[in-house]
Amino acid sequence: MAVMTETKDYAARNFESLLGLPGFSDVLLKNHFTLYNGYVTNTNKLAAALSQMAREGKTAEPAYAELKRRFGWEFGGMRLHEYYFENLSKTAAPLKADSALGKALSAQFGSIQDWEKDFRALGAVRGIGWVTLACDRLGGRLFNVWTNEHDGGNLPGCAPLLVMDVFEHAFMLDYGLKRADYIAAFFKAADWTQADARFTRAA
Repeated sequence: MAVMTETKDYAARNFESLLGLPGFSDVLLKNHFTLYNGYVTNTNKLAAALSQMAREGKTAEPAYAELKRRFGWEFGGMRLHEYYFENLSKTAAPLKADSALGKALSAQFGSIQDWEKDFRALGAVRGIGWVTLACDRLGGRLFNVWTNEHDGGNLPGCAPLLVMDVFEHAFMLDYGLKRADYIAAFFKAADWTQADARFTRAA
């Protein structure tokens, strides 16, 4: 990993190629992109404010602690949205049972179908948050993880392989309270080439 010699703002990525995605209206996607842009903006604002406070010796102030806590939430919102949009595609590629990830899921969950049941069930639990198929790099295991908000529940050292947003803004405009229908649309749009590549990098 290259060490940065200067601090640069994060740039919001353009995911408009997803417009026209089956199962997701353009209005819903555009609203979601706007929300994501807000996380990028706030991440940059907080990073700048915290840097300034550190230079001014204000790290003992309560405001510094609160901004530090808030930074994790904004940064998590930025990154999780990027993983989510990345693993959606209008030309979605299904998971191949004989791929490295397919074999790993079968080995640990009994079958790909059993893994999917667990992932879908987790996505249907009451509450807002994220569902992530994550790879523990040190333990070599796969987990379906619930992340409350953006910063509570992420497993340290685990790489996100497949990320699904289950905040209301991700589905209610199109599906109302029918979260199961949204989850079905998500699976139809899931690009497993992204998940496979993430698994290869994490393994």
